[in-house]
Amino acid sequence: MSFRWVTEQTVDDRDTGLGQCFPTRADAEAWLTGSYEDLVDAGVTDVTLMEDDHVLYGPMSLLA
Repeated sequence: MSFRWVTEQTVDDRDTGLGQCFPTRADAEAWLTGSYEDLVDAGVTDVTLMEDDHVLYGPMSLLA
């Protein structure tokens, strides 16, 4: 089982870190907490948390 954040927007995963796999949901959520501002700065407006190939939740807006 792996968890990853995705967006429907066109962004470079290498610049944002989106798409990387995490071993636990807690690890994925902690990464999002730490990367939130960088994602917004890169133009990401929403993300979805995937568990393997299934949507766990989202899309979730990153905008206030």
